[in-house]
Amino acid sequence: MRERRMTASERRTQLVGVAKQVFAELGYDGASIEEIAARAKVSKPVIYEHFGGKEGIYAVVVDRESAALLQMITSRLGPDVGARQQIHESAMAFLDYIEADPAGFRVLTRDTPSGSSGVAGGSMAGLLSDVAAKAEGILAGFFAEAEIDTSVSPLYAHALVGMIVHVGAWWSEVREPSKEEVAGHLTALSYLGLARLPKEPHRLGR
Repeated sequence: MRERRMTASERRTQLVGVAKQVFAELGYDGASIEEIAARAKVSKPVIYEHFGGKEGIYAVVVDRESAALLQMITSRLGPDVGARQQIHESAMAFLDYIEADPAGFRVLTRDTPSGSSGVAGGSMAGLLSDVAAKAEGILAGFFAEAEIDTSVSPLYAHALVGMIVHVGAWWSEVREPSKEEVAGHLTALSYLGLARLPKEPHRLGR
């Protein structure tokens, strides 16, 4: 029986999935259209037709993974969730993503191709800026209640997000302790530090 031919949408989805694995394994510089085509069992012109080239398909992979991770994180944040739970849920969302899609995480954390500003805009740096922007609003409310200058909320938002990401990158390699323990430690460090934050922290170094 003759195998059914994929629709254009199905082929595009297949190629993105194959390309994600190739970029995760080889990085952008090591990956090639030839390798993606070989694994997808298509000719190189098929990939060029859908994406225009390696940078085009790489951009789609990064954009999709960024959107998936951002949705996982922001779906667990909201005005009705307390500050401690917000931190814990953010950490768990990131660790859940790493566990569920290690290939996607490797793509996001690898270096983006030089001179590709459009691609870099959807990279981990751009993604973390989006997450930090969400965290700023949460921290601003927390700081207002504690009578701390709310103008510093972006600083703390980026610090918290950066800490979670770097710990997550380390955990992705060692996978211990459990993600629940890791999230607990991150929550304890972050929340207890914020709860005891002085009104003039800049004076501590004097």
